[in-house]
Amino acid sequence: MTPSSWQQQAFAIDARVNALRASKHPNFRTQYLRRRSQLLRENAANSYDDDQSVQMERQAYLRTRVQLLQNRYGILCDLSSTRSVSARSSRISESPERRGSLSDWSLSESRVQRGDVVPTADAEASRAIVGGTTIEENYAFVGVHHIFDQHSAPVNMVKFANNDRSLLCCCSEDGTLSICNVTADPPCVVAILQGHSKAVTGCDWSSSNDFIASSSLDGSIRLWNVTAGQIPSCLRAITSCEAGTEILCCLFHPVNGNLLVTGNSKGVVQVVNVSTGINPKSGASKMGGRVQAIEFESSGQMLWAGNDKGVIFSFVLGPVNGRISKCRRLSLGDHCSVTCISWRAWCSREARDPTLLVNATNNSVYLFGVADSEGKLLLKRRFPIKHKELTVHSTFCPIMSFRQGVCVVSGSEDCCVYFFDIGNERSPCFNKLQGHSSPVLGISFNYDESLLASSDQQGLVILWKRVSRNSSSATSPTDC
Repeated sequence: MTPSSWQQQAFAIDARVNALRASKHPNFRTQYLRRRSQLLRENAANSYDDDQSVQMERQAYLRTRVQLLQNRYGILCDLSSTRSVSARSSRISESPERRGSLSDWSLSESRVQRGDVVPTADAEASRAIVGGTTIEENYAFVGVHHIFDQHSAPVNMVKFANNDRSLLCCCSEDGTLSICNVTADPPCVVAILQGHSKAVTGCDWSSSNDFIASSSLDGSIRLWNVTAGQIPSCLRAITSCEAGTEILCCLFHPVNGNLLVTGNSKGVVQVVNVSTGINPKSGASKMGGRVQAIEFESSGQMLWAGNDKGVIFSFVLGPVNGRISKCRRLSLGDHCSVTCISWRAWCSREARDPTLLVNATNNSVYLFGVADSEGKLLLKRRFPIKHKELTVHSTFCPIMSFRQGVCVVSGSEDCCVYFFDIGNERSPCFNKLQGHSSPVLGISFNYDESLLASSDQQGLVILWKRVSRNSSSATSPTDC
């Protein structure tokens, strides 16, 4: 790990929780990050010894820093992985020789093959933080908080801002994005972002929530300035140099916010510098089909992409130079399209296994374990839903290790929202929300799990509120 890479990872960890520091004093938060950046730069400038012992000390520091912030704020489940991932070759192979060292990964291949689910039943220390309630009580989302209907076409994705319980971005096939404040009284639409000439296919918040990137069938990426207190505006439009290319998904690099990764209809995973609009050298890789879903692990050095052929590739990406290299390939079968990929690593001390959640158009939601440092995937669970054609999404619950049971939530083409307990093999579905009258496409939790947003084919966005375990009005979840 180079000094600059270590510095960026350390800064990213603090930047992601900065919104929670001194909530009534934004000037202090800005000053804190500036001083933090200055100290890290000075430390990196004075560090010339980059041997293995120094790397181990840096990794230990990053792990300790994450644990302290988790104890302080009780969130940040997706920041637990600060491992260094290295790629030795871009050649795709599933041979045993290609397996990377497992010393940096807590999930062993044998454990995944057995189907063990984490956190384990022994994770008492983590569960003690929130009490011993059942998973049905923890995820009793049975009440409607609000309904948004500002879009005239399908809303194919909804995404809450990072470490924020209020701001929600919705992207629609009507060519617009909307930003909603879901905790205002009453909830309201803050802004409508207009600029794309065709359907918006994806969006992502920057780590500081100051910017939103959006992709579209018009072949462009747009960077929007949504800094609090300013009128939202389009800062840059980056158009594909190849005519007829549709951009189907986009994602900010979790460490280097100046890099954006996109997937297009030509089967290319492309890295873009959002400041210059330039594609870095060696920053593209062709995987075939139509790249419809991409996802990073939290250090930003490992990337997964799925296409309409049912194939998932893993890539290693340089966080500084943007160089991208293929590592692994997994096929889900013929006549199957990947529409969503989500990554999480449990943050409990008992289990830190990296895991992928994948939606596919063979009526399935897959749960994969990440078995090595090159992104090899091994199947752990498969959940049935109605999904044959549309871009249905799913998500992990944000607070994974602090609950009894582990929850994943998915939309479905039968107009329902499904909750699955991945530790229950006999009857994993423990809750089903029935409020939409058309297929449910987008799903997103806010960071404290107090609200769940779901969007559908008719353009409606429903906010579901969780019933408090102490509430006398709590009702039993609908049977699946």
